[in-house]
Amino acid sequence: MSLDQALAYAKTNHARFLNELIQLVSIPSISTNAEKKAAMLQAADFIARQLQQLGFQNVRAFPTALHPIVYGERMDAGPDAQTILVYGHYDVQPTDPEDLWVSDPFSPEIRGDYLYGRGSSDMKGQVIASIKAIESVLSQGSLPVNIKFLVEGEEEIGSPNLSSFLIEHASMLKCDVALNPDSGMISPNAPTIVYALRGLAYFEIRVFGPDHDLHSGVFGGVIHNPAQALCEIIARMHDSQNRVTLPGFYDHVLDLSSEERAQLARLHMDDQYYLDQTGSPTVWGEEGFTSTERIGARPTLEVHGLYSGFTGQGSKTVIPAWAMAKISTRLVPNQDPEDVRNGMVAFMQQHAPKSIRWEVIPMQGGFASISDIKLPATVALAKALESVWGIAPVYKREGGSVPVVADMQKYLGIDSVITGFGLPDDNIHSPNERLHLPNWERGIQALIHFLFNLA
Repeated sequence: MSLDQALAYAKTNHARFLNELIQLVSIPSISTNAEKKAAMLQAADFIARQLQQLGFQNVRAFPTALHPIVYGERMDAGPDAQTILVYGHYDVQPTDPEDLWVSDPFSPEIRGDYLYGRGSSDMKGQVIASIKAIESVLSQGSLPVNIKFLVEGEEEIGSPNLSSFLIEHASMLKCDVALNPDSGMISPNAPTIVYALRGLAYFEIRVFGPDHDLHSGVFGGVIHNPAQALCEIIARMHDSQNRVTLPGFYDHVLDLSSEERAQLARLHMDDQYYLDQTGSPTVWGEEGFTSTERIGARPTLEVHGLYSGFTGQGSKTVIPAWAMAKISTRLVPNQDPEDVRNGMVAFMQQHAPKSIRWEVIPMQGGFASISDIKLPATVALAKALESVWGIAPVYKREGGSVPVVADMQKYLGIDSVITGFGLPDDNIHSPNERLHLPNWERGIQALIHFLFNLA
């Protein structure tokens, strides 16, 4: 087998690779939208056909309570070779507000060095990069390792059916390590390996007052406004040092060692980095930690949505009967989402006034994960990235949550090697999502190197 010829094959076939990515991005596979069920099946079928065309065996779209999980395997490297489980997802986020898109989110458009379209970066581009790297190696003969693919359609809604699938099919999924390219790079010239991910506990808090909306002139000052009460409650969820005040929230949070703080400082993601990315006037967060440390190594609590009363044009003077907030906490290793849920309930019991009724509705939950950067597969990937970019990769704690990583540790007993080729300004989950095509092409090359390094 020839590494150089595999790389040359990828270069020669780049236009076709890109065209097939455009075909996949054109499918509106929005997992949270019940009206897109046919599109979800279409996307799953597209991935299955890609694997079948490469000679993968046992290719199947396993049904779940919502959207299918695509599986396929090539085990021709033999029982003594490593087995790699490649993870991905074919579902995407909703596209609203659609009026902010420059081009149709499901009519992918190339402008300059970017492919614009929903899912181009998160993570259809990464899935196709993995498949095309394997195709390039296969063009020179057989694979040097065994490969299994698991591509789900529910990641953007919290993977509600994935853990049960892992448990039920643990034998089928048996492997040495997982490759998870559902991440990104801190800049085009800084290949990145993620070794830790935060977990998640997501809630909806509902506050109730009167049994119907009231006239504020007749009842204002007598009846506690649920919208005001909810704002008062949320304001108490952080203290003056911007620490979360839920009972027991920090009980199991691990301290950062001086060595790890020094490693994170190498990322050079200072306050200005985050200001440039967001357009915010200043950074904010827990005192005593840098912005990089807050993002990946410290837990947080955020408000994602508030709703109550009249929100239309003009004026309407009502005291609303109820108010609602959507709130999530990002968790770090050793924190348990169930403990956090109990802490939220305890907080409400302590701080909700008697003038309202309330309920806490759990929405999503997942554990944080952390992996050893000295894993052989991680070392193989680091060498691969350095071969393509010409510099050693940086190692990063990711602020986001990928629950499958912790689930694979728990149910399959394997660690994951986490990387990706998206960039911070790819607008994932936002209008005008895009993929930096030069980075994507380099990503395919790096994955080719990775497969050869594993041998």
